[in-house]
Order: sequence, then C-alpha cells, then structure tokens
Amino acid sequence: MGQVTNERSIVSYHRHAPASQPTRLYDAYKSTPKRNPHKPLIFLPHTLSETTGPVYGHDPIAETDNDLTRQHHGAPQGERIIVTGRVLDDNGRPVPNTLVEIWQANAAGRYVHQRDQHPAPLDPNFSGAGRTLTDETGAYRFVTIKPGRYPWFNHYNAWRPAHIHFSIFGRAFLSRLITQMYFPGDPLFDYDPVYQSVPDEKARQRMISKFDLETTQPQWALGFRFDIVLRGPEATPFEA
Repeated sequence: MGQVTNERSIVSYHRHAPASQPTRLYDAYKSTPKRNPHKPLIFLPHTLSETTGPVYGHDPIAETDNDLTRQHHGAPQGERIIVTGRVLDDNGRPVPNTLVEIWQANAAGRYVHQRDQHPAPLDPNFSGAGRTLTDETGAYRFVTIKPGRYPWFNHYNAWRPAHIHFSIFGRAFLSRLITQMYFPGDPLFDYDPVYQSVPDEKARQRMISKFDLETTQPQWALGFRFDIVLRGPEATPFEA
C-alpha cells in the first residue's frame, strides 16, 4: 500500500505480471542453459556503492550520437527510419535524463563485430550504435537504418527477426536494463526462440514497435514508436 509523507502519495512498485518476462532457462534458446546458474543463488545485500554507482556512458552526448546515419562521411545503405518513444515508470510518469543506448545490424543483417562472419556485406558508413538522453517528458529519438534479418546457429535454418537492441541506464550500473525492439508484421516471430521466451502474448506485443505517421517525415523516413515501461504489469519485457 502507498504511504502519505509530506502530503505526497508514495506508491510502491508493482510486481511483474506472471509470464510477462522471459525465463532464465528456455530450452529452445540454446544459450540459456550455458548462461543460467546451475547452483542456488546467493543473496548479497546492496550497499551504497551498488545503488549509486558506478555509472558508465554519461559522457557528453555528441551531436550525431542519436543519428546513426550521420556518423560517417557518407550515407549508409538501407531504409532510413526514425525511432522515438518515452521511458515511463509503472505509474505512467516520465523518467527524464536517462541514458538510452541502441545497437543493431546493418540493412544487410550484419553486425560490426569480429564474431559476425556470415556472408552479408559490411557498410563502411554504418557502425550500428547510438545513444541519447531522455528529456523532461521521458522522450527519446533516434534516426537509423532499418536492420536486416540474419541467420544464427541456434537451430537448423534459424533466422532472427529484424530488431534493435535497447539499453536503459538508471542511477547506477546495477540498474541497467536491456530489451529488444521488433517491427510490426515480421513473419519470423513464430520461429524465434528469443521472442518466444516471453510466455505471455500481450507482453510479447509490448516488444513490437508501432508505425507512427506523425513521426514519419515526408519523402525522408518512416517513423516507429516504442515506449519503454519500467516495472509493473505493463512493463516492457527485459532480458534476464
């Protein structure tokens, strides 16, 4: 229950709704048995150092940090898109001055990473990473290229749906949350164990962005909206 202090109502955090978050162990996603602890967890109480720092990535935001199409001398290949939304708490209040980072594959479905060696071209004008801070209304905005789908080795003929990785930093490193944003109507949803690792269908839908005509700029870029809700029954699913 909430408490009243100095005439302000303090509402406690809501718990996650059952089946709204991915399970730590999901056999169809072959990496989870390797990542999931095999021994009972040991509870370590958080002290001041864990809840206040360190905080990484809060260097000054450069002009092109949130525009992945202007980080090199030339324009990247692919469909230009605008991704915008708000970071909200479980009571619908904006979360301002929060560091939001993204990383993604290029239009051909290739990451700029030494472990990604599948036969798709790299783009010299696209690094696939950006960051920004939310404003006083909790809003953020990125300009980027729609990522391509790509194969992976989870199972036979496995392909990941097009997606963008999101990282949200709180006041300390331990409050970092990571999720993935998908695009409407992707035919690979039913075959993707990462997406399917969230048991609840309504929760999975919260990982799918929505086409937004108001964000779309004529003759330039389509717009997609992706709001991120922290905690509560309407929380965005985050990686365990």
